[in-house]
Amino acid sequence: MTYLGTELRPVFRQVVANIDRVLIGKQREVQMVLVAVLCQGHILIEDVPGVGKTTLVRALARSLGCQFRRIQFTPDLLPSDITGVSIWNPATGQFEFRPGPIMSQIVLADEINRTSPKTQAALLEAMEERQVTVDGVTYPLPRPFLVMATQNPIEYEGTFPLPEAQLDRFLLRLRLGYPSREEERRILRQAGENLLLDLEPVMTPEELVAAQGEVAQVQVEASVEDYLLHLISRTREHRDVYLGASPRAAIALYRAAQALAYLRGRDYVLPDDVKEMAPLVLGHRILLRPEARLRGLTPADLLASILQEVPVPTGVRSHSRSS
Repeated sequence: MTYLGTELRPVFRQVVANIDRVLIGKQREVQMVLVAVLCQGHILIEDVPGVGKTTLVRALARSLGCQFRRIQFTPDLLPSDITGVSIWNPATGQFEFRPGPIMSQIVLADEINRTSPKTQAALLEAMEERQVTVDGVTYPLPRPFLVMATQNPIEYEGTFPLPEAQLDRFLLRLRLGYPSREEERRILRQAGENLLLDLEPVMTPEELVAAQGEVAQVQVEASVEDYLLHLISRTREHRDVYLGASPRAAIALYRAAQALAYLRGRDYVLPDDVKEMAPLVLGHRILLRPEARLRGLTPADLLASILQEVPVPTGVRSHSRSS
């Protein structure tokens, strides 16, 4: 399976190449981020400190020409610190809304699990409905809008695990992982250079919004739909599963497959698109039974087994429109 450059639509090939200047060796992960961006989903990056999570988000925002804000989640963070607050203006005799950092196009929710559930919940309306409500007044969020949240999977002291309802708002969960030796050699050689400041946009927010609209037109044949639904139903029926993939998870997988097909220059979805996106879309939405966890089974293991069991449809058309 090919993950790098040449098969992508030209503008997104440029985005990947642009980000690769500062985040070396993570082309596949950048492609998956672009999948989420194209189908207007949000991303949870779960990895150890120092692998480039913040760099990825900043480079993405610069490459897409989008407004960027960072929210550092801490135990004392309040919901109003995210959404904004209404302040009384004595000169006008009226309350004026002071928008919070969520009112941006690309928002980094750094170490999201370090704040209280009440503050975590402040993100729910924004992520699901693209709006925030403060003092009974609803304010729409800009387009495009993307939340990329990070958390450390190792250090749990002083953290608040994300509840299932919050996890379900994230289209994908990604891990960046460590670079290879040669990739790390490149990183060492450019250490100290602030290449992020030199990144120029390679597309505009307006072009991105137009591409998001085109993704919804990508066709999914009935046989591919059946394959997707078979995968979803297996997660619910499996004896090791306590909570399987929800209808929202099925929609997320459907949209992600459409976005991956579009990213790679097709106007139709292949079964391989569904197969490639399934672990990233479904892994954080499945709860295993306690006895399965005691055996060392993980959602990733379960999904790998299901993907091997479910037969892949054949005969899906193999022509695409020009890109």
